[in-house]
Amino acid sequence: MEVLSVASELYPLVKTGGLADVAGALPGALSDSGVTMRTLIPGYPAVMSKVTGGRVVAEITDLFGVNARLIAGRVAGLDLIVLDAPALYDRPGNPYVGPEGRDWPDNWKRFAALSWVASELGLGLVEGYRPQVIHAHDWQAGLVPAYVKYGPSSTLKTVITVHNMAFQGTFGADIFSQLRLPAHAFSVEGVEYYGGVGYLKAGVECADVVTTVSPTYASEIRTPEFGMGLEGLLNNRSETVHGVLNGIDLGAWDPATDPALRQGYGPNTIHLRRINKAAVREAFGLDDGGGPLFAVVSRLTWQKGIDLLAQNIDYMVENGAQLAVLGSGDTDLENSIRAASQRHPGRVGIVTGYNEPLSHLIQAGSDVMMVPSRFEPCGLTQLYALRYGCVPLVSRVGGLNDTVIDANVAALQAEVATGVQFSPPSAGALRDAIRRTLDLYADDKMWKKIQRRGMKSDVSWETSAARYADLYASLIGLKTDDDSND
Repeated sequence: MEVLSVASELYPLVKTGGLADVAGALPGALSDSGVTMRTLIPGYPAVMSKVTGGRVVAEITDLFGVNARLIAGRVAGLDLIVLDAPALYDRPGNPYVGPEGRDWPDNWKRFAALSWVASELGLGLVEGYRPQVIHAHDWQAGLVPAYVKYGPSSTLKTVITVHNMAFQGTFGADIFSQLRLPAHAFSVEGVEYYGGVGYLKAGVECADVVTTVSPTYASEIRTPEFGMGLEGLLNNRSETVHGVLNGIDLGAWDPATDPALRQGYGPNTIHLRRINKAAVREAFGLDDGGGPLFAVVSRLTWQKGIDLLAQNIDYMVENGAQLAVLGSGDTDLENSIRAASQRHPGRVGIVTGYNEPLSHLIQAGSDVMMVPSRFEPCGLTQLYALRYGCVPLVSRVGGLNDTVIDANVAALQAEVATGVQFSPPSAGALRDAIRRTLDLYADDKMWKKIQRRGMKSDVSWETSAARYADLYASLIGLKTDDDSND
């Protein structure tokens, strides 16, 4: 079964968030399920520098007014089709924003081009390659299902995965005439969205199947609180909406062999984490005065609940905890964490920016990973934490609810707890959860049980990859091994 994945970022080539991790891990995870997946990705500088040995498989003389070519290559175990269009993608830094932190004004064109090329690949643009299913990721590939729906193919099937409903790719109606879509596509049943053009809305409306990245989030987005204006459409399409939980790449995230760590370890040598803890303290300028080390690895935004964290830092320090924060985002929130580090030198530290090796070390050396999000489609940070014996403290939303078992009385007695949850996402509820976490940490025997249980949790792609394979097969009328046993 041939599937084309379309993504605007892909680990390890280019990454701003969890989308890159998922798009990078899924092809390998599907290989044992009879699925051959190639990924179409824009030719950003970071991508072009790695695909130097690739071969040109197509020339496009007019891609929304620019010249382009398609380059096929294999990088980091991934089969790629790179859209090499320098006028659209040869830009430094973040894939979506310019040096001043504002969206590129032609993002509508950059990602319409990506989607249009994907649909043309489905029609045989590259000789000898014709996928049966196109799997689009987020708004940047949201026009793929629209191009297929309004194009000549009657057999090509499409799936769109919503990684975060908050990012929808909405643009003014004035761009529609340049999108290479028929006039009747500008309708409620097509790409029109509140008088403009909605890329994610188009994908959700036109795809054969809509998935999102956890069962709880699949339910949440059908409500006004989480649906971001698309809840009505999602409810109308409820039978085609599926929550498929993300997994992680167990090879890239293995505490026994991770090269970013000072000391590898496993569930039976968990005491060795203390060497990594010392390294984390060193990296963040924290003292070695003892106490639990809490950590945050996140975008520093309102969605991620960082303001709730900021309101509780003094409380944490007063009760003997330390805090290490890695991330960047809202300037006011960055400044609030930085101010706390100045109030509490040696107890609170912050490193701004993106640092993949440091994020691995933090998971291996911190005692608690905090994810106090107001909404969280899936979340990968808590999965890495479970894998590394770093106890997750999370809000009870989205995939956080699906992956962490709260250490309440019943769960502790049944010996199934893997972390701490809190609800609602408020400063007061987070404070109560911090207090519960500190009490658990004080019981060393209980704490180590929770750590080991987390490390033995199934956070792999195995189950979810099989689910995706089944969805693809059902779209093209194939029977899977599971179907044959029914």
